[in-house]
Amino acid sequence: MNKKALLPLLIATIFGATAAQAATNLIAIGSISGNLSDLSTETAGLLENGVAGNLLGGVGSGFAWAGGNTFIATPDRGPNALAYNPLVADTTSYIDRFQTFNMALTPNTGPGLTYNLTPTLTHTTLLSSATALTYGTGALGTDATHTLGSGVPALNALNNTNYFTGRSDGFNAALPSSNPNNARFDPEGVRVSADGKSVYVSDEYGPYVNQFNRATGVRERSFSLPANLAVAVQGTTTASEGNPFNATGRVANKGMEGLAITPDGKTLVGIMQAPLLQDASKQVRIVTIDIASGATKEFGYRLTTGSGVSEIVAINDHEFLVDERDGKGLGDGSAAAVKQLFKIDLTGATDISGVASMTSSTAAVSKTLFLDIRAALIANGISDTQIPSKIEGLAFGEDLADGRHTLWVTNDNDFDTANAGDNKFFVFAIDAASLPTFQAQNISPVPEPESIAMLLGGLGLIGFAGRRRAGSK
Repeated sequence: MNKKALLPLLIATIFGATAAQAATNLIAIGSISGNLSDLSTETAGLLENGVAGNLLGGVGSGFAWAGGNTFIATPDRGPNALAYNPLVADTTSYIDRFQTFNMALTPNTGPGLTYNLTPTLTHTTLLSSATALTYGTGALGTDATHTLGSGVPALNALNNTNYFTGRSDGFNAALPSSNPNNARFDPEGVRVSADGKSVYVSDEYGPYVNQFNRATGVRERSFSLPANLAVAVQGTTTASEGNPFNATGRVANKGMEGLAITPDGKTLVGIMQAPLLQDASKQVRIVTIDIASGATKEFGYRLTTGSGVSEIVAINDHEFLVDERDGKGLGDGSAAAVKQLFKIDLTGATDISGVASMTSSTAAVSKTLFLDIRAALIANGISDTQIPSKIEGLAFGEDLADGRHTLWVTNDNDFDTANAGDNKFFVFAIDAASLPTFQAQNISPVPEPESIAMLLGGLGLIGFAGRRRAGSK
């Protein structure tokens, strides 16, 4: 090739590489310590393992945009990193909740990333049921220093409320794990309704998808999911729910890890973390839920490099980003290897609701690699041993002034701050040309939860605001 032909090619290559690299950039990193207390002072008493019941812990199991600078974050089932009773997998009667944050993203005029991020916790909302729930009996026994007890939160009697908890023995053994009246609930994915008044939360125990009132935390609806996701025999540990006790249903502790909502607010899209017990390796199920009718469909997703899926977020009504990862990195004492986002499209995908067992030949959605999070973090000076092992939350936020979209990525530290570190928030800016079909979710603005709760209390519709949503500033 002559020099005249080589020069344009070289220029095109350089500019092409620059454009590709510039398409998605890390622009901010924020953090908040899990060793702080959240705003639910009513739950500050010690749990069975001696940990305070309002420990902020991990807040990145799920992450949802609520409009403006407001985001909703879900801790999972609470502090169980401290060994105290293996009969309940060290889980406690921690009251499930979601946290509301203000995420102040401001330009950085100094060295480092182009934006500063300051997370501020503004509300803590406890999750409850208007109807009775089944809690544990305490019959499993004790260890040398701890009495197990029934697992019923003390706050139930004080507030005349049925709170959901993370303890693994809160279930009715006579029914399958899809029973909505089980007290145990392990929040993972979270999304905000189009009217801004509800939050949808998926979980791993059922799996469940529940709709909660955003102001009060009271459950408004539990969606009926396909029966093939549930296990018939429930147990308090991973071993007691797997083989030989169950041959079908979700793998213990690997239920509906991710949840998306389409921009029009009409459809929820959940994704299982791992293959069902009846499905072959690497074959994962996606479940769509029509919010109005409750009708569901199932689609196949085939893992590429990760050991499981942690999240799904909507680009529009048919395209989504899926977080595929391993469990390696900070918190696991190892080096991160796989943290990747794949773009998928449900257009023309085959409904596999009637497929009893997925195999490698079962129809699966099309997918392409969109972003290698591990590579992006390493390129910004974060070693693979400091990349959180559990990258679990994804949300699109407000666009930047220059029109770029913002993609927010969070981690779950499992309440194990000693090994997994702080809660991290990574913000990426995406050129509009890289997601030409992107549609932002349209969320109606609503008053702050505290104002709503106070109004309802004044009308006599609920008691003191703190009884339903404790600890607001």
